[in-house]
Amino acid sequence: MLYDSRPPVRVLLVDDEELVRTALHRILDAAGAVTVVAACDGPDAVATARRLAPDVVLLDIDMPGAGGLDVLRELRALPDPPVVAMLTALDRADHVERALRDGAAGFLLKTTDPRLFVDAVRLLAAGGVICTPPGSAAVLGRWARSGPAAAPAGPDDLSGLTDRERDVLALIAAGLANADIATHLGMGVTTVKTHIGALKRKLAVTSRVGLAAVVHRTTGGRDQG
Repeated sequence: MLYDSRPPVRVLLVDDEELVRTALHRILDAAGAVTVVAACDGPDAVATARRLAPDVVLLDIDMPGAGGLDVLRELRALPDPPVVAMLTALDRADHVERALRDGAAGFLLKTTDPRLFVDAVRLLAAGGVICTPPGSAAVLGRWARSGPAAAPAGPDDLSGLTDRERDVLALIAAGLANADIATHLGMGVTTVKTHIGALKRKLAVTSRVGLAAVVHRTTGGRDQG
C-alpha cells in the first residue's frame, strides 16, 4: 500500500451522534495508516484538539449547539491548527464557501465508501484537498477559480513573495501535496510547510484552496515559477 512506510495520521473525530463516531472509529482503526486519538461531540472538540494535537479533524458540519462551522473557526484559530475536513450527511453546497473561507480543507459525505476514508485522511494530512459531495465539489471549483470577494485581489498580490514562495505557490495551485512539492523543489516537507505558512500570512488566506484561488485570480492559472 502507498502509505505503509509513513507514520500513522492522528485523527480526531467530531460528531454529535455516537453511532457515527463509533462507525468511523472502526473504519479508520482497521487501517494501520491512521490512528484515532479521540472521538467527541462539538462542545468538547476544541479542548480535545488543543490537548491531543491531532493531524486531521473530521468534523460534522451539522451539529446542534456547537455547530460545525463555529467549531471549524475555533479549531483553525489554534496556535498550531489541525487540518479540518467537514463531514456531512447531505450534499449542501450552501455552507461550503463559508467553510472554505474559514479554512476547511475538504468535505466528505458520511456515505463515502469506507475504503476511501483512509486514503482521504492521508491525502488531507499530506496537504491535499478532498471533496466527495458533487455539489460541494462544484462550489469548491468555482471558489478556487475566483476566490471569495473578501480575499485579496489584483496583480500586486504576489509582489511581496520570495522566488521560492512563488515556486511553492505555483505547485499548490497545480494540486500537488506537500511531499510532492518537497520532491519537486528538492527541499524537506517541513520547509514546504514553513513556506506555506508564510504564504498564508502574506496573502491573508487560511487554507491551501485560498492560496490556489489567489493564483487563479491574479494570473488566470499561468505558471508562477
